[in-house]
Amino acid sequence: MDSAVTTVATQAATLPTAALWDAGVRLAAAVSLPPLPLLPAAAGMRCSGPLRRVAHTEGVVSIFIGIDSAAEGEVLLVDNSGRTDEACVGDLVAIEARQAGIAGIVVWGCHRDSDELAAIGLPVFSLGPCPASPRLGAGRPAPPALPPFPGRDGDRLAADADGVVLIPGEAHEEVTALAGQIARAERAQAERALSGVSVRKQLSWERFLERRRTDPGYAFRSHLAQVDGALE
Repeated sequence: MDSAVTTVATQAATLPTAALWDAGVRLAAAVSLPPLPLLPAAAGMRCSGPLRRVAHTEGVVSIFIGIDSAAEGEVLLVDNSGRTDEACVGDLVAIEARQAGIAGIVVWGCHRDSDELAAIGLPVFSLGPCPASPRLGAGRPAPPALPPFPGRDGDRLAADADGVVLIPGEAHEEVTALAGQIARAERAQAERALSGVSVRKQLSWERFLERRRTDPGYAFRSHLAQVDGALE
């Protein structure tokens, strides 16, 4: 892999989803969120990588076919239509995915085997835990009426304790670069604030208010750009 590509991939894996989202908004990139918030199966889980979609139509068969077609470092999106009455990912699927080099699993639905998933360590994000196994075939209840999960194969997916963000593949490098700048600026501001220099002072708050008195439409985001600040 090209060293520049490797650097971008490594940086993206450590960037917070909040910074990636803010960067996408600033760049007018079509960043998106799941229709409902997704959370990690265990504290501390995070992942980032190209998206590989899997439609959960045949239970574990669908997922294994997805693992077969996925490249190392991709994030598997198991689309179970947002169901919360069954779990479609558990410990054995996570082990298989980890051994195949999958970077993480995002479930548009539920997971189970929560304690085992925490021990396995492969990042898994879902709508939450559910002990029930999938019910396939005739008599299966209809899924909830929810918007489809966004993203297509090759888009970038990042997930951490704040949730999941999807970035169009063509905008990934630019979004990642700006997100890195935002994250560094916010860390520096937090360190200075903790040492006693208020965030308002760092961001020249009084100067912003003075400008607003004569220009009511002056946006705080424009002010932040002028003072090289980050706060969303």
